[in-house]
Amino acid sequence: MNRFKEVIKNNLSGKKVLVLFVITTLVYVIMLLFTIPRVMEFSNGLRLLDMMPLGYDATYIRTLFDTLGEQGRQRYLFNQIPVDMIYPGFFAITYCFLIAYFLNKINKLKGSLFYLCFIPIIAGIADYLENFSIVYLLSEYPNLSKQVMLAANLFSIVKSTTTSVFFIVLIVLSFLFGIQRLRGIDWQAKDV
Repeated sequence: MNRFKEVIKNNLSGKKVLVLFVITTLVYVIMLLFTIPRVMEFSNGLRLLDMMPLGYDATYIRTLFDTLGEQGRQRYLFNQIPVDMIYPGFFAITYCFLIAYFLNKINKLKGSLFYLCFIPIIAGIADYLENFSIVYLLSEYPNLSKQVMLAANLFSIVKSTTTSVFFIVLIVLSFLFGIQRLRGIDWQAKDV
């Protein structure tokens, strides 16, 4: 754990965080503007599994995959998923560093609040597990495993929940940082 903290502290600069943020955002924009819409052309309005924060059931997965047809499933597997295999890693690293950056700015990086940095890492891991589940399901279609469908649903819910928690934490930290800047508060004396 100390090694992990040291890696973060040694690489924590506004420029590095900004560069990571730009790269992460570009990958996300590529998915939103290009790869997801290319698959959605075949979905007849059904949302892709990655885009369902409240989860889905086996019936929905079968309906989506049937509706996509062979060409839509191929696009999902060979266009969307490869880009979505890049995004979770960037998400995890970038937003871990962003939380650490704000914690450092309000002098709370040394305390137990450091563990907030793990939230985007958990989201990234869940996203990868979701992607691996979707790859398996697409590859095995029409023989869809109930266990893998349940696992994909669980990973989707964990991903969306931890992503939501991350954004709440980010808003709170940004707010605290803004208050500190406006009032000139020195929070270092009460490091948690």
